[in-house]
Amino acid sequence: MKDNNFKEMNNIFKTGVVCLLARPNVGKSTLINKILGQKIAIATPISQTTRKNMKGIYTDNDCQIIFIDTPGVHKPVNELGNYLSNQSSVAIKDVDLILFMVDSTCALGKGDNWIIQNYLKDVKVPILLVANKVDLIKDLNARELNIYSYKKLFEKNIDTIKVSAKTGRNIDDLINKIKTYLPLGQKLYDEETITDSNMREITSEIIREKIILNTKDEIPHSVAVIVENYAEETEIDRIEAKIVVNSDSKKGIIIGKNGSMLKKIGMEARKELEEMLNKKVFLKLVVKVQKNWLKDKNAIKQLGYYID
Repeated sequence: MKDNNFKEMNNIFKTGVVCLLARPNVGKSTLINKILGQKIAIATPISQTTRKNMKGIYTDNDCQIIFIDTPGVHKPVNELGNYLSNQSSVAIKDVDLILFMVDSTCALGKGDNWIIQNYLKDVKVPILLVANKVDLIKDLNARELNIYSYKKLFEKNIDTIKVSAKTGRNIDDLINKIKTYLPLGQKLYDEETITDSNMREITSEIIREKIILNTKDEIPHSVAVIVENYAEETEIDRIEAKIVVNSDSKKGIIIGKNGSMLKKIGMEARKELEEMLNKKVFLKLVVKVQKNWLKDKNAIKQLGYYID
């Protein structure tokens, strides 16, 4: 602790904000969780899992990095898509570095090209190209050609690093490279803080993750979760949450035969919350239908997705 204070007092300490930008399902949330050594962002094989900008705070002896994990960027097709796109637009303002994360197992596609043209082409902020999933490609020549397909769209030579968010490969090198872009400054958060999200937000995301993992492609893009009551007690936290879907058929899928699916979702969410909190959790889930909420700006706001 004394060493950290000494470094900060002598302007050796660095602090900065770093935004992660990528198309859906490239591995941003997995990378954040790996860097922090603890799960703060839900990660599933389904695209558009992340819906809100979430801060992950990494602190070591000579720096504090505030990571902003954004929703996967894609061309919006409804009001929820507009909200997700807006989250990314807001995130890249007033940051010290943008991590543009790509999948090294494939060459540039329409999605990544759309991000470059609409988000990165004219930004003044430094950009670091993070080539993820290097553990999944054995052909090194193919990997380098894939990475070059992204780099060639930038006018200036862009700094690049190859990582595996899943295995942790080169994560330390990534942190060291990020540090070179950070300004001098003091800590904005204490050393124990790894996210600014509260337990209501974290609980909502954990429940939504369990829905996605258990229902696969049938539900994810049309579900929202609202924690309506969160009561903290000495030995137990009592939580009531509402799952909102856009049709009766999807409500039936989440509830399942004789309530089996809803029970499974609740059990898995409760178990993870108990491990996180190190205490008992009572979790009550209900499912409600709100038709066409994906296309209704007012409904999206009511469900916690605020659009400025």
